[in-house]
Amino acid sequence: MFSIFKRSQPSSFPPLRCDMHSHLLAGIDDGAKDWEDSISLIGELKKCGFSKIITTPHIMNDVYRNTPEIIQAKLQELHLQLAAEKIEIEVEAAAEYYLDEMLYKQVQANAHLLTFGKKYLLFETNFYSEPYFLKDFIFHATTQGYQLILAHPERYGYMTLSKAEDLKNRGVLLQLNSLSLGTYYSMPIQKMAQQLVDKGWIDFLGSDCHNLLQATELAKTMKQKYYRKALELPLLNNTL
Repeated sequence: MFSIFKRSQPSSFPPLRCDMHSHLLAGIDDGAKDWEDSISLIGELKKCGFSKIITTPHIMNDVYRNTPEIIQAKLQELHLQLAAEKIEIEVEAAAEYYLDEMLYKQVQANAHLLTFGKKYLLFETNFYSEPYFLKDFIFHATTQGYQLILAHPERYGYMTLSKAEDLKNRGVLLQLNSLSLGTYYSMPIQKMAQQLVDKGWIDFLGSDCHNLLQATELAKTMKQKYYRKALELPLLNNTL
């Protein structure tokens, strides 16, 4: 009886205040298509309890040739749109960098890169094979003071628990897509996501929100057992 009563109690862990991975700036990547789309998505994230958003457009040399200047200009446009709609929410912008030879060279050259928080640099890799220079990139970036965050490690086909542990040991922080805790992407991705939560290796949760479907699914995922379990970890979202 008492165990049933205990399970029925609401979680004592606070909800996330800050979402730190999304694609909400209009027309510059595969996220929001226009400002109406942006405003709708932000409204949905507000309903999920977020009071701060750090949106992170793709920077990918062959596809999305965004720059810090383009992203910051778009952010200012978004602020104007939010003010016009009288929507009160804190929005910042960084980037989700695709790890290719250009990013590697930029880090080596100490080029200006978009970071947030404590010089956090969010990056992703291709989904199929581990980049051969990944460890060298990690070394050069960390020696220059960047705190690397690997976006959605659970979604990479090459990722294993041993590889994730090695990344953690090298100082890389791991950001899990909240939607991965359900079956939105696939059951194998869900399994890896749950294993990473079980290991306690997740440092950030991110919506990775691109569209209204994902925003709607996010609200459902936030009611699930493993999402609540993830909130029990010492996540860094609410330090931002």
